[in-house]
Amino acid sequence: MTEHLSITPDTKVKASKVFNIDCDWEIPAFKERSEFVPEIDDSYIFEPETTKAILAGFIHNKRVLVQGFHGTGKSTHIEQIAARLNWPCIRINLDSHISRTDLIGKDIITLKDGKQVTAFQEGLLPWSLQSPVALVFDEYDAGRPDVMFVIQRILESGGKLTLVDQNKVISPNPYFRLFATANTIGLGDTTGLYHGTQQINQGQMDRWNIVASLNYLKPEQEKSIIQAKHAKFDKDILEQMIQLANLTRQGFIQGDLSTVMSPRTVMSWVDNYQIFGDLKQSFQLSFLNKCDELERAIVSEYYQRCFGEDL
Repeated sequence: MTEHLSITPDTKVKASKVFNIDCDWEIPAFKERSEFVPEIDDSYIFEPETTKAILAGFIHNKRVLVQGFHGTGKSTHIEQIAARLNWPCIRINLDSHISRTDLIGKDIITLKDGKQVTAFQEGLLPWSLQSPVALVFDEYDAGRPDVMFVIQRILESGGKLTLVDQNKVISPNPYFRLFATANTIGLGDTTGLYHGTQQINQGQMDRWNIVASLNYLKPEQEKSIIQAKHAKFDKDILEQMIQLANLTRQGFIQGDLSTVMSPRTVMSWVDNYQIFGDLKQSFQLSFLNKCDELERAIVSEYYQRCFGEDL
């Protein structure tokens, strides 16, 4: 990793003005953007309750977990808040391939004065902990047990990280912030929708100060987001597209489908429709071809209900 960031918040922004929510909070922020600050999506719409939960994490150094179905924009929500605060933000996906060594760091062989020497290469976790960084653990409920126990210690406010191999104890930067996203709520997958997720140690769940739940956007919100990027797109067709997307989401929640149309999928459909000029073909390329063959009949039925014609 690069050198630790030595910057500190040097301004404040009003939540009501920056995030368009009914809230008079002032949030610490940075005047200058660094290379670790996400890009701003000007069309992003902030869900008020989730936004306030995440902002509380930034203001009061609270650990915030955002839970919800995939495709609801959990990670994007945190990133877009960080982007508007110019707050450096790092995302780590806790899939089964991420190990304790990946997070903490490892010994590597380097050349020094023409000789091979062993040196410790710091991982993302100690680097982030010592910097004014918003660290986001994606797919938190899919993390391996050895990784989860590493995380548990830093979940406490002011929690220090002990590097046993280095005989070193790392204290967190005052502006280090910790967030996570999860599909389940730490009790394991009771629906069969999220294979690979597991129960989370309840002692660890208790360390998350704030747990927010983010659901799919309301149709009118989703429509306004897409129209912000495609102002000339046919409004009636867009409404039918979103209606179809919501049918797949209900089917997903009920267990009828294993694939769901996220707002990002609808955006891709709009883009592909403008490229190919064919509604059915663009739908197949954007979503249908991702579906299990046994479920395509259900999706075709949804399409017929929304557009009045068969696929």
